[in-house]
Amino acid sequence: MYLSKQKRNCLLVMALGLGAGFAALPAVAQQPERIGHHHAQQKWPQAQLQAEANAEIVQDTVKITLATELSDTTQAAVADALTKALQDTMKQAKSDAQGKAAIKISSGNYRIWPMNDKEGKITNWRGRAEILIESTDFPGASELAANLSDRMPVDNLRFSVSPQARAKKEEALLEEAVQAFRDRAQALTQAFGFASYSIKEINLGGSGARYESAPRMMAMVADKASVPLEGGTEMVSVSINGSIFLQSQQK
Repeated sequence: MYLSKQKRNCLLVMALGLGAGFAALPAVAQQPERIGHHHAQQKWPQAQLQAEANAEIVQDTVKITLATELSDTTQAAVADALTKALQDTMKQAKSDAQGKAAIKISSGNYRIWPMNDKEGKITNWRGRAEILIESTDFPGASELAANLSDRMPVDNLRFSVSPQARAKKEEALLEEAVQAFRDRAQALTQAFGFASYSIKEINLGGSGARYESAPRMMAMVADKASVPLEGGTEMVSVSINGSIFLQSQQK
């Protein structure tokens, strides 16, 4: 979830409100009130409930991985060559992306390892370096990756939903999930013949984040032409689970 704890609490307060049969939110964690000054505490039945709201949201972010691999007879030679390739490509990437705030460029994995023969002796060394391009500007990211493909070919790409878009959608879904929880609690109360209910405990959860690759992006390596990118969709959900007290009519 991307909602802060304070924001989630505020939204829960607004959504739950003070509907019929509800106790004020500060009393959620409190035990039922005592009936009379000299009487034992009323043991109300409890019920566990869960409700959720789901929505499909368009993936608005792409992360492109550029990578290069090379080999040489010594570890130092590989390190020098990889460092130069990484620096030169990063310099060009930052220059091409200048003025495009929606495009973020960073270095990725950097690794050097030995190659061994059948007897276990090192025959040569290999290395791999990556540059990551992340953006909500699909055309701009595609064009940049194409321009850099002669230095570092495209190795992989993933689409996702940005934290900002996800948080906005979860705020809307929270109200739906709260209403679904209220409806279910009320239906359960009536089904068992109780007069009302009060909330004992509430927990908020969420899920999402499915990434899908787009193999056609690799076609840009051949002719250095940018390819239109189109993200898929993923489900975002907000769930509420908790427990309630089922209350009889007090006299």
